[in-house]
Amino acid sequence: MVTKADIGVIGGSGFYSLLDDAAEIEVATPYGPPSDVITVGRIGSRSVAFLPRHGRDHRFAPHLIPYRANLWALRSLGVRQVLAPSAVGSLRPELGPGTLVVPDQLVDRTMGRTQTYYDNGGVVHVTFADPYCPSGRAAAIGTARSAGWELAEDGTLVVIEGPRFSTRAESRWFTSNGWTIVGMTGSPEAILARELAMCYTTLSLVTDHDAGVEVGEGVTHEEVLAFFATNINRMRSLVADVVTALPEERTCPCPTTLKGLSLPFELPG
Repeated sequence: MVTKADIGVIGGSGFYSLLDDAAEIEVATPYGPPSDVITVGRIGSRSVAFLPRHGRDHRFAPHLIPYRANLWALRSLGVRQVLAPSAVGSLRPELGPGTLVVPDQLVDRTMGRTQTYYDNGGVVHVTFADPYCPSGRAAAIGTARSAGWELAEDGTLVVIEGPRFSTRAESRWFTSNGWTIVGMTGSPEAILARELAMCYTTLSLVTDHDAGVEVGEGVTHEEVLAFFATNINRMRSLVADVVTALPEERTCPCPTTLKGLSLPFELPG
């Protein structure tokens, strides 16, 4: 039975399972329990831990997800590379439903979410100019391209508080800033992964056009889940292929994020 993993997958809306033959592991953290039990198994030769971001019954709204517990739990199991598939809205008419976006930038428009592990015991400033792992992004892009996905190889993900969707005015403002897609869960998840020196890569599936886009008419949660459900097998296949494509040795900048910084506690794992 596999009880440790070096790759973590955090499944978003509609993505509640990944591994067929896996052990369920409950992990306690200083930040409470994670969103659900973590399943650990193998994809090819790689050990993988899967965690549904919202819980298997989708009980956690975006602003209530225990982000700190989730990332801490994954690192405690040995995870150092994280893939984060999610459903997003498009801010561009040319990027329609079914497009896979692998963003290279992030804009945080959330409010009131705890953004850091380092809120006691001393200040720790981590670099976040480039929010996503370059090696993870390269593996995701190459895999998706080979699999024939309609693909945007870069872009800016703007993260809103939720759980409501954007107004048309907000959506048009996001578009006017040149941002690409909009979601509700990419922050503080990416930030916390960086604070734990973990590689983090987002795989964003466009499920709809946001309300302010010319071709958009607004969207409902049911429509998002329904569209994602029709693409879940393809997404699972993509994630599995990206897992096997991730480099076994981390030569990216992510492992050295905390080098030279004085930490107020010992990192898990």
